[in-house]
Amino acid sequence: MDKYFDIRLFDVAGTPISVATLVTFAVIVLFTLILSRVLERATGRAFKIRKVTDEGTIGVAQRLVHYLVLVVGIAVALHTVGINLTALFAAGALFAVALGFAMQNITQNFASGVILLVERSIKPGDILKVEGKLVKVIRMGIRATVSRTLDDEEIIIPNAVLVQNSVTNYTLKDKLYRLRAMVGVVYWSDMALVRETLEKVARQIPWRVENLDPRILLRQFGSSSVDYEVSVWIDDPWRLQLRLSELHEAIWWALKEAGITIAFPQVDVHLDPPVMRSLEGLALSRDSDTSA
Repeated sequence: MDKYFDIRLFDVAGTPISVATLVTFAVIVLFTLILSRVLERATGRAFKIRKVTDEGTIGVAQRLVHYLVLVVGIAVALHTVGINLTALFAAGALFAVALGFAMQNITQNFASGVILLVERSIKPGDILKVEGKLVKVIRMGIRATVSRTLDDEEIIIPNAVLVQNSVTNYTLKDKLYRLRAMVGVVYWSDMALVRETLEKVARQIPWRVENLDPRILLRQFGSSSVDYEVSVWIDDPWRLQLRLSELHEAIWWALKEAGITIAFPQVDVHLDPPVMRSLEGLALSRDSDTSA
């Protein structure tokens, strides 16, 4: 049996690799994976003992532990089987450079993933606005981040996109979000009544953050309307579209009940006297033809 384990398969950096060497390497790597899973669970329990309930923080810590143990375990496995890592790196330096150019995007995403995991500016559960889309972070990997849209579509976002571009994180420090609704009323409205009505409906919104007062602002005198902005605070940015719809409906019914007209674009046409006389002449001619 020993003669089969001693069969020489190939050389790596001057070190002969046999069947026994491969088996030893596989056993160490397998042990590393098991140890990584055990330490991940231990890390999660340690955070819970310390009463840290943020799933994003726990997930990032477990991911870092996993990669750290994996790198150390593979290094130990290579050293145990007799492979000189220094010599291996030197022998593969040119290949690594060429591979680096060929896999530039993958390397860039990998480095960005490490930055995100260490920096923790984005965590699982965060609500982001990326390239104009509102998404919720589901899972963070070392190469890409898996997110879900409002349409329940899962999007795989390369980590480099999150690091190199401007990304709005609605839940970085807290979950507060200011919801804004625009409404225009006609110019002959009672503006004091308009403000009173808008403030009343904003304060009666059941899901707004109660300790933060709503704000009513007269934004501009438009071409056909006086435009107001109604803003309230919510604590769930993920539902902002639904909440905005409910706020719009509440404003509509409140203004309707108060007898205030919501403006819409209108155009007044004024005709010069010669044109009016021509139209009157045409009308008289048509009436005479009809009588005949």
